[in-house]
Amino acid sequence: MVRVMATGVFDILHPGHLHFLEEARKLGDELVVVVATDNTARQRKHEPMTPQDMRLKMIASLRMVDRAVLGYDGDMFRVVEELRPDIIALGFDQAHNEDQIMAELKKRGLNAKIVRLPELEHDLSGSRKIMQKVIDWYLAEERLKKVEGR
Repeated sequence: MVRVMATGVFDILHPGHLHFLEEARKLGDELVVVVATDNTARQRKHEPMTPQDMRLKMIASLRMVDRAVLGYDGDMFRVVEELRPDIIALGFDQAHNEDQIMAELKKRGLNAKIVRLPELEHDLSGSRKIMQKVIDWYLAEERLKKVEGR
């Protein structure tokens, strides 16, 4: 059995996330998804809009996901040691250096293949893109209200 591990914050679930997880699932027999803790999300990306328990529950409910677990604060390789994946799937835009990951895996006696997955070409393929679209819409509505005297 080939175990694939994918990781992410998954703050606002969107088509890019679904594409990432579908592509990761194709790489093996079992897909385990590690959801970043709130603290990790703050340190690596941004203040999460959705609490970690809710993000974990959403990811666990997806049909392509066999198991979802919460990551650990501080040592991102601790969960890799526990799960022992055969493949670690990285999203096209995840800020991870494959060479550094491989060096750390080797140091810990872990043997996993790293696969960088392709991008989904879609205007709503990122949480920040979605947030910016909502902000732009809100600001346009506020300007319209002023012009119309509302």
